[in-house]
Order: sequence, then C-alpha cells, then structure tokens
Amino acid sequence: MRNPKKLRQYGNQFSGFGYKMETDTLRLFVLAADKSNISAAGRELGLAPSVASAWMAKLEKCIGADLLHRSTRKVSLSTEGLEFLPYARDIIAREDAARAALGQGRAAVSGTLRFTAPSTFAQLYIAPLLPAFMADHPELRLDLRLSDKQFDLIDGSFDLALRNAVLEDSTLRGRKLADDVRVLCASPAYLTEAGSPTTTDDLKNHRLLAFGSDTPQRLARDDGTIAEFNPNAGRCNLIIDDGLSHKVATLAGAGIALHSLWSVHKELSSGALRRVLPEYRCVTDTALWLLYPQANVLSAKVRVFMDFLLHEIGRTPEWLQNT
Repeated sequence: MRNPKKLRQYGNQFSGFGYKMETDTLRLFVLAADKSNISAAGRELGLAPSVASAWMAKLEKCIGADLLHRSTRKVSLSTEGLEFLPYARDIIAREDAARAALGQGRAAVSGTLRFTAPSTFAQLYIAPLLPAFMADHPELRLDLRLSDKQFDLIDGSFDLALRNAVLEDSTLRGRKLADDVRVLCASPAYLTEAGSPTTTDDLKNHRLLAFGSDTPQRLARDDGTIAEFNPNAGRCNLIIDDGLSHKVATLAGAGIALHSLWSVHKELSSGALRRVLPEYRCVTDTALWLLYPQANVLSAKVRVFMDFLLHEIGRTPEWLQNT
C-alpha cells in the first residue's frame, strides 16, 4: 500500500510550484515514463520540447533526484523514478477524482493504461473486444503486456492485471471476473490409442501433461470423493509453461491434461477434445481476478476498463453457460 506520509511529503515538496504547474508536471513525468520520451509526452500536453525539458528539470530539482536517465533517442526511469512513479500516479488520480466530484472532470478518459494478462485468455476473450472499447474511449492509450509469466504490478507500474490466482497480496485490491473451473481432457486420438481411464487410479497408466509445474492437483466429485491428478504418478515427460502450447499439445494427442474450462470449452463442444473422468473437477481456490495496486483512489481509466471487462466477460462467462 502507498505510504500516506510519503505521499503527503511529495505533495508538500511541490509547494514551490503553482498548482497548475504541479499537476501538469506530474502528468508530464508519468507520460514521459510511459512513452520513454519527454518530447512526445510534452506534445500530448501541448508543450514545446524545450518547455517539457525545463518542466522535468524543475521537477527533478524539487524532488532532489534524477527521475529519468536521458539518451539521444529515449529516456528510462532511474531507481528514484521507479520509486516515485506510483506516487505520482496516485496524486494525479486524487486530483482527477476530486475534480470529477465537483463536476470538473475531463469529458473523456485519457492517458495510458498499462494492463497485463495471460496471453491465451487475452487472445480468446480480450483482444476481440478492444476495437469496441477503443471506439468508446479514443483518447485512451492501452499498453498491454500479454504473457503467461506474471509481472509484478508495482515494479512494472501496471495499472491493472488479470490473474488466475488466489487473492492474497495485501498490497493489491481486486474484483472477481469469473470462476475458474478446471477439467481433465484429452484428444480422441489419444484415448483411442491408450484407452479412456474409468477411475483416477487408471491415470498412472497414462501420459500426463503438466502446466507450469508437476505439482499434484486435488480432484473432487459431487459426492465428496477426493482424488488427485499427479503428473508424476503417470508418465509425465512434458511440462509446458505457455497456455496455448499446452492446449495445442493436448489437441495433438500428447496425453491427458488439466485445463481451465475457459481455454477448452469450444474444443470440448466440437469434439476436438473429450472430457476424461467427467465426474471430477479440480479443487482450487483460484479464480479470474482483476487486480490493481492498493490506493485510496481508483483512477477513471482503470475503472472504465475494468467495468467494461466485467460487463462483457464476467456477467455470464460463455464457458460456464452449459456446465
């Protein structure tokens, strides 16, 4: 969570600026960090390159540290700049929220929204929605980092993240997008070759694929029976850390795998994949969460994108409609 005393300290340091100078200079710094270019950030605020450079120099003098490393082509954040950036975003968010409360907010959401999400989910469910969202918010710039690797929200200066996880980090807040149901499945070709298991004990005689790690996963039936999907109990010679590749290998007949229903429900409907031990589901506390850094003020750009995803995806997730 942001340190309130430190936030007030930064606010007090700006007392040497006029009020407009204070907030516009912070916006310039945030934009320069997002764009890796002070001149480009200045143009977005209607400033000449020389004025933008002067504003940044005055901010750094006020802070007492170099916030940006400059080169002839781009800038990068210094250690102090990385530390200061989330506080600058908070101060801007507070001002925007206060102005909005007085009816003085901007007519359109603008700025850069940094968002990270698992690549497979983003390809299936988020990327197709982006044209509609951008049409509604033409002044907003989306900076997306799509990877099955999880980025640190604070260190990466992300505004929002989609995570398949249990919400435990006290420095983050979140809203649940949807449940994450995981099922065992395999290709028809593999089941024809190796046979379909009828009990969980039969899994030890099969090729089993693991996603990310070979950690055993608990399975449960509706009657309360508990079992286990343990890749090492079978013939596990394939561990994949990319969701799409994991699904492609399963479709190609590599073996039996545990998949999120959102990833494979279309293949199950078409018959390209078949449920294995369909009476069992994975027992997990994970869900699909939209997470954002802990702050007293949720910025308008984060709120509109989060509300959009909740409305378009979370109301009635298509992968859960027939379960």
